[in-house]
Amino acid sequence: MSAALLSPRPSQLDRDAFIARYGDIYEHSPWIAAQAWELGLEAAQDTPAGLAERLREQVDAASANAQLALIRAHPDLAGKAAIGGKLTDDSRSEQAGAGLDQCTPAEFARFEQLNRAYRDRFDFPFVIAVRGLDRHAILAAFETRLNHTRKQERRTAIAQIHRIARLRLEQRAAESLNR
Repeated sequence: MSAALLSPRPSQLDRDAFIARYGDIYEHSPWIAAQAWELGLEAAQDTPAGLAERLREQVDAASANAQLALIRAHPDLAGKAAIGGKLTDDSRSEQAGAGLDQCTPAEFARFEQLNRAYRDRFDFPFVIAVRGLDRHAILAAFETRLNHTRKQERRTAIAQIHRIARLRLEQRAAESLNR
């Protein structure tokens, strides 16, 4: 999938068009795309892998506060935003793909309990790339990660956010092939 080209090609877009197309790859954080564009984009960034790496570099070079804001831009899994229909299109699709929109009342209650415990412990939401996982695997990961230190969880959350971004870029490349 990584050899596929993104369409439109990032290297051929002006700043506004690039941010409009790729500014939502990282949840509610178009500053990442803006900084990537400012560095200049070449043909190497026209693939999901190439653009993912360029965007990743911006996050990894960001301040701890900016990284924390990025983590906090993510919604709780199966939380109030999901129930209230306030997720981004990408988040809604990803959560539905993992079956989080089909939780039983007991599972919703468990997600609420774990979301609350996680936020109380780490002061940011639990972030996991849900594509390819089901709600049972997500709940198990939740419980495991509650045992991490705050430093471990910040690193894990950022790694998961990078994975989400890469998967979103790969999805867009696949969609452009199918048009």
